[in-house]
Amino acid sequence: MSKAPADLLRRIAQLEERRGLLIVFEGPDGSGKTTQRKLLKSWLKGEGHEVVTTKWSSSDLIKPLIKARKQVRSLNATEFSLMHACDFRHRLETEVLPALCAGKTVIADRYFFTALARDVTRGSDLNWVMNLYSPIFWPDAVFYFQVSPETSGKRIAAERKPSYYESGQDITHLADAHDSYREFIGAVLGQYRGLASIFDFVTVDAEQSIYDQHQFIRSLFKKSARKKWTEYNVAAIADWLNNRPEMRIE
Repeated sequence: MSKAPADLLRRIAQLEERRGLLIVFEGPDGSGKTTQRKLLKSWLKGEGHEVVTTKWSSSDLIKPLIKARKQVRSLNATEFSLMHACDFRHRLETEVLPALCAGKTVIADRYFFTALARDVTRGSDLNWVMNLYSPIFWPDAVFYFQVSPETSGKRIAAERKPSYYESGQDITHLADAHDSYREFIGAVLGQYRGLASIFDFVTVDAEQSIYDQHQFIRSLFKKSARKKWTEYNVAAIADWLNNRPEMRIE
């Protein structure tokens, strides 16, 4: 970023001065992160924060395409990665970054770490997936909801039959969705443990009560300080601005 034009760096510095926080909730299905995301949002709004939430695979542009391909089970591992990366990028550029630069707090129910855990489990190379999501905008905090494969499987089974891709049947080739889910999620959780160590996630014991988890998350949020954007964040913002020359700082 040292070679970036001075006017661009000034624009980025102005945005950073007034920007909001990006908080990420990660973890497997059945870990309770969605419940905690809703609780944190309600509490933050009560504290006077403007809050925006974004969920995995929810782009109004890309989600219908992913859904259609999943319904006919026509996604291979590479296509699975590429389409979810497109969905993520669309939401990042149209929802996440605009909200952050307007001073709002953004809570992401899954971020690109979900892709790292799932895509690598499906056989993709970690560096390839990382490059797929570059330039990467790093969150201010990542809460990882740690739960056992058994607990995750039981909670999912109590609510629904996991779908073909959710259960990992595309790679396990097991006929029973619940059996496949237990095998697949065990491998995904192994990837999450490595990511939690590498990227210094805040681990939440998702086996605890909903109340205890919420109090833990709230206490850490109160102690959090807005950190200076890393060079990766600056690069991501510069890329976003360069693709939107109509943007101006008032």
